[in-house]
Amino acid sequence: MVAGRILNIPNILTIARIILIPVFLIIVYWPPAIGVGGHEGSVFRHVLLTSIFILAAVTDWLDGYLARALNQTSAFGRFLDPVADKLMVAAALVVLVQWKPTITMAFAAIVIISREITVSALREWMAELGARTNVAVSTVGKYKTAFQMVAISVFLLNWQPLEALAYILLYTAVILTLWSMFIYLRAAWPYLKQP
Repeated sequence: MVAGRILNIPNILTIARIILIPVFLIIVYWPPAIGVGGHEGSVFRHVLLTSIFILAAVTDWLDGYLARALNQTSAFGRFLDPVADKLMVAAALVVLVQWKPTITMAFAAIVIISREITVSALREWMAELGARTNVAVSTVGKYKTAFQMVAISVFLLNWQPLEALAYILLYTAVILTLWSMFIYLRAAWPYLKQP
């Protein structure tokens, strides 16, 4: 019975998203993944990587929708879903920093990954205080996720004419990342300043 509650459709989608991470990394690094310029590889490889990342992003939305629509929400799903999202984004950002080892890309990756760690820790701490709903997902956080997913997808496609657009999307995500973190910290501040 417990396995039935855990292995429902939304949770299977979440687990599949985690399984996609090593698949994504194998495709990135499988020879001849590294081209003369560092990461060119084949057009097919980049389309495949972009498709995997978009599939992960779609299942991120779909598993939450199905959990509510099918009344299959579970503690396991509430725990694993945000973890799966963060793992895939972190893996993709690490790859992009290797492909484009510049301060611009590194700064964006550090801000995004640091925010996820900070907000996750904040939510866990607030849950211990029984105030988890004070740091629930905000609208700004949802926009941040959308811009972040689109930006990473465009970078993975590795098509030069779209690179400027990818940076605009990425830095829009960085601004929304900092803004959403400020919103969470402001909501938690009354608790943080307690002795």
